Amino acid sequence: MNRAPLRRDVSGEAPLARLADYRPDSVFGQLTKPDLSAREVEVLLTWLASESKEQAADTLFISASTVSTHLARIRAKYAAAGRTAPTKTHLFARALQDGYTSLDRW
Repeated sequence: MNRAPLRRDVSGEAPLARLADYRPDSVFGQLTKPDLSAREVEVLLTWLASESKEQAADTLFISASTVSTHLARIRAKYAAAGRTAPTKTHLFARALQDGYTSLDRW
């Protein structure tokens, strides 16, 4: 088995050369940010910080079903913007990208 490091990708370009040109601000500036309500942001961030929907619901004094409804609406808004978020990890990434949270908070 050849364990030599990958020096070129299929385009023939060195991966590190492309990485050196990557500018996250230019990418994030082009993303369509869905218009989440203040309550949707509150539910999203509480759920992201929780182990479960039930725990988030207890923190917010709402039912787990209501948390699920908010998350479904948030996911629908991201899907409509062309930025699907099917998992908790995806939603965390979207919240970071759109400025709803920062890594300092976590």
